[in-house]
Amino acid sequence: MTDESTLPPGDPFGGSLRPGASPVVLAVDMMRAYFDPASALCLPDDACLHSAARVLAAARQHEVPVVHTRVRYAAGGADGGVFFRKVPALRDLVGDGPMGELMAPVAPTDDELVVVKQYASAFFGTSLASTLHARGIDTVVVIGVSTSGCIRATAVDAIQHGFVPLVVADAVGDRAPEPHASNLRDLAAKYAEVVDEATALDYLADARGGDR
Repeated sequence: MTDESTLPPGDPFGGSLRPGASPVVLAVDMMRAYFDPASALCLPDDACLHSAARVLAAARQHEVPVVHTRVRYAAGGADGGVFFRKVPALRDLVGDGPMGELMAPVAPTDDELVVVKQYASAFFGTSLASTLHARGIDTVVVIGVSTSGCIRATAVDAIQHGFVPLVVADAVGDRAPEPHASNLRDLAAKYAEVVDEATALDYLADARGGDR
């Protein structure tokens, strides 16, 4: 969790949040668009994909619920608003084309919910918050892409909806190291707990064992 020993004395940010006993793993936009060199959104490497797959495997092993998101736009980006105009690369996500497919290592199982969204946050314009509240979820373990965009927006909205956001640093990725690192640093200061993969796996293994 947040290492408060690294914070400057009197720093007003960087308090810690205690994850709860009812987590969900939220896999954000692990679509081919971020891992196929033919896509303008392609990341420089796929390390986060393999870390995310390990987090999902642990969640399933320990019967922690999993929710996935993907982006899909209507013809011409009719439901994408100004965001669709701002980011031309989103044109690859119109309809059910190959770039919108979820990657095989993190593909949902038949009983896992897939939320379709049009904007950065998994919560914006979707039923995700009410779905999680109805299931008694208190902690959202966030994996996926990209750190400075959909991960950041989702983590901020998670805390605003009353969930403890746990962002798994190894299981999220971005277009370059700088926005990845700076956004993780800022998320840890103000909006989320940022943890490594090993810490996330330990948490998932014992989250169901009682209050933490």
